[in-house]
Amino acid sequence: MTHHAYDVPDEPPPALGTVLADGRGSLPFALIHGEALVACAAWALGEAGVLPIDDGTPWESVVSAGEPFVVHDPLCPMTPPEFVRACVARAVEHGCVVVGVRPVTDTVKVVADGVVGETVDRDTLVSVAAPVVLPPAVVADLGGLPTHDLVELVATLRSRYRVELVEAPPAARRVGSEDDLRVLEALTAGDRPGGRPGPGPRGT
Repeated sequence: MTHHAYDVPDEPPPALGTVLADGRGSLPFALIHGEALVACAAWALGEAGVLPIDDGTPWESVVSAGEPFVVHDPLCPMTPPEFVRACVARAVEHGCVVVGVRPVTDTVKVVADGVVGETVDRDTLVSVAAPVVLPPAVVADLGGLPTHDLVELVATLRSRYRVELVEAPPAARRVGSEDDLRVLEALTAGDRPGGRPGPGPRGT
């Protein structure tokens, strides 16, 4: 089940977080609105009240903080900080993993033995976006991130813990190429990373 609405708390609960750039090639260092995707994601964490930590930080230190842990993906560079903040609050309130997702809009077909079959109902599908928020109890139990691939991470988490899927806004869509990046840049023409307004139709 995907939840569609989210409430943004006035005061975000304290949280730690990281931006996963490994295994994503050079795309996290491409530019959107003049800034690298990885920098945009880091700014979003900061604006959401999440303290970014270095990849080399021992997991034991994350556990000892007793705070939720936010995993952000630079390939979702324009995820609004208020959405990240709402996901953190939801994870703390419900004591479960919270994952930002987007609806699937492409036609999906079943393929069996090399033969294209029936069309899959898109209403039953979602695409993993960002963030993925781990509540403190999951942080303590997990022992570290099993993978830096968000799709695999969510699959692993769903097999072990309760996971809530929350529909992310369009700006949180994932990019997989320079073409996708240009589309996202046009979609967010009035926005800037970290929630700062910029020039454009929605920033004036």
